[in-house]
This record gives sequence, structure tokens and C-alpha cells, in this order.
Amino acid sequence: MSIRDTSGQDQSIAAPSVKVRQRRRWLLAGAIALGVLLLGGWLVADWSAGSRSFAGDRLRVATVTRGDLVRDISADGRVIAANSPTLYAIAGGTVTLNVVAGDVVKKGQPLAVIDSPELLSNLAQEQATLASAEAEAGRATLDAQVARSAARRALDQAGVDRQAAERDLQRYRRGFEGGAVSQIDVARAEDALKKSELGLGHARREFSLQGQGATLDSRNKQLLADRQRAVVSELQRQVDLLTLRAPFDGQVGQVLVDQRANVAANAPVLGVVDLSRFEVEIKVPESFARDLAIGMSAQLSGSGGQPLAATVSAVSPEVVNGEVTARLRFADRQPAGLRQNQRMRARVVLDTRENVLMVERGPFVEQGNGSVAYVMDGNVAVRRPIRIGASSLGEVEIVDGLGVGDRVVVSGADQFGDAERVRVN
Repeated sequence: MSIRDTSGQDQSIAAPSVKVRQRRRWLLAGAIALGVLLLGGWLVADWSAGSRSFAGDRLRVATVTRGDLVRDISADGRVIAANSPTLYAIAGGTVTLNVVAGDVVKKGQPLAVIDSPELLSNLAQEQATLASAEAEAGRATLDAQVARSAARRALDQAGVDRQAAERDLQRYRRGFEGGAVSQIDVARAEDALKKSELGLGHARREFSLQGQGATLDSRNKQLLADRQRAVVSELQRQVDLLTLRAPFDGQVGQVLVDQRANVAANAPVLGVVDLSRFEVEIKVPESFARDLAIGMSAQLSGSGGQPLAATVSAVSPEVVNGEVTARLRFADRQPAGLRQNQRMRARVVLDTRENVLMVERGPFVEQGNGSVAYVMDGNVAVRRPIRIGASSLGEVEIVDGLGVGDRVVVSGADQFGDAERVRVN
């Protein structure tokens, strides 16, 4: 059996014409151009979305909602005594302690005594000076009385001399009328009367001047004595303060010196705590402190306890490490069993904004000063201008630029730089 070849199947094909070849080349060029356009469009879209892409798990995205924005401040606080003064040494010396930390004390009870020989010596010296000044004042008073007595005696004597001269003149005049006395004797009597009248006038003036001078001298010495008495009184007050006494019923807090230690003037010795009145001290961020005011309502809660009503009693005018210290006072009767430095949770309600657009608060507020935000458009974050309003610890009010349902990058946008659009994987 012979095998047939394939010569019967072969057919001659005519070469394609020039037009057919040109058409094929145009189709191939069009396909290539279309591919290039598609690739270029994809590259342009990818470039317009940012030359870099970012992992979504490094971002926090929140949705804009509408509701009531409660502006409040929440902070951890500690219980402190509303009245807890520290007692200081009025002068340098050796301290003798009569109590230890934790002792319950009564008002006026001696807590410590400072032995200050220098202050006691000063008091003794000033007391001696006071005694001398008082003696001088007494002597000046006595001298004034003697001077006034002598002036009074001279005045009285001048008055008697005038009366005698007046009687002599009357006698000489009657004798002259009877022819028993000469005219010259009458003239002498008249001169004696005028002389006694001049003496009486001088005695009156000397009596007045002597009285004024003696009074001034006595008053001056008395003023010196009063001044010295004030010095002694002040030193006596300081000596009395060498005994440190409890200013009220309470408990001894921290003892700041050792027994029989030497302390300098104005050095702290110990503290006393008033257990009848406690307050809660909190620290709030500086950005919220401007809205905090005395008299605002607050709530306090301890470990497992019921919320307690309170009011803001004080706000410090000083900012320390970006925080402001405030104090809360119990509105009703304070709970029993409070201890110094006990921890409590505080919440202060500033105000409530009803039916506003709001979104979760995040670092984006500070990064763009509240004027820009990145809003998600699919897997692309687009930079958009916004305007914010009031803010709380958890939310921030959106005034313009966003709508309900918008998804905002609230954390992690700092890595975008100033890009208008970025891709998020």
C-alpha cells in the first residue's frame, strides 16, 4: 500500500497587495497608539493622585456627623486640703518638735519651739532701753511740773507786789491831800505801781512760755518712750512666735526639719492640714483654660463612687508646661473618708452646641490651624479648605468646607506634607 503525499493539498497564494499591507500597518500603529494613550492616562492619573502612596493602617479616618457638641473638660485631679499652711521659723535657732507627722492637733496647741538666743538678747536690750526712756519721760514730766510751779509762784508774787504798790499809792495820795506827804512821794508811789504792773505782765508771759516749753519737752520724751515701747512690743511678738502653734483644729502634715536641728530665719518647719475642708486640684490644657471660669458646674467621681456635684473655685493665672491649675469645691457636703492626695476624676461642662456638624478631634486641627483637612475620595485623600468652630476634648465643630458623611483624615496627615492629592493603600 503506497503512502500519498500532500502535494494535492498545497495551493499557491498570491502575495498581498500594497494597499492590504498599508492597512495592516495602520491597524498595528493604531493599536500601539491606543495602548500608549491608555498607559499614559493611567500614569497621569497616578501622578495626579501623588507621586507617593501611604498605608491606610497608619491613618485614622473619621466621618462627619451632625449632632449636639458638648464642650467639656475631663481631667484627673487630686484631693488637697483647702487650708494647709506651712509654719515658718520667725528667727534662726534650734528647733524642738512637740509633734510628729500625722498627729491630730487643736487650735493654739504648741507644735514646736525655736530657741533663738539672739532674738531673746535683743528683746532684753530693748526692754532696758525702754525702761530708760520711760524714766526720761517721767523726769521730763516732773521737770515740767516744777517749771510750771515756779512760773506760777513768780506770777502770784508779781500780783501781790502790784496790790501792795496800789495800796501805797492810795495812802500817799490821801497823805498828800492832808498835807502830810510831799508831791515827790506820791510820784514815787505811782512809779512803783507801774513797775509792779510791768512785773505782773512779764510774769504772766513767762508762766505761759514755761508751760509750753515744759509740755513740749515732756511730750518729746514721751514720744521717744512710745517708740521704744513699740520696738519692744514687736520683739516680744517675735519671741512669742518662736513657739509655733496650730492655727486651727487639724492634723500635722509634713515635718520638714529634724528634731533639735538648726534652722535659718524664714525656713519652713512643718505643715498643718485642715481636715474639715477639701478641694480637688486639676490641670487642664492651656487651650481650654481661657474658657474656664470661677463658678462653673462640675462633676467629681472617685473609684466606684457616685458622681459628686462641684463648682470651680479658683483658676490659676499662670501657665506651667502648657497647663493651667484649677480648683474644684464640693457643692454639697463633702463625702466622708477623703484623704490628702486621693485621686478623683473631674468633668467640667463648658457649654453645648446643638445640631452642628462635627468630627472626631485629632492632630489635623493643630497641623493646619483648623483651616485645611484631607478628605477621602475613594482611595485618594484630597486637601480641602475648611473652617472649624468650637471644640471639645473628643470632637470639633465644622462650620464650613465639609458635609455629613465626609470621611476626614484626622490623624496621620502630617506625612502628606503640602500635597493636594495623595493615594492611600
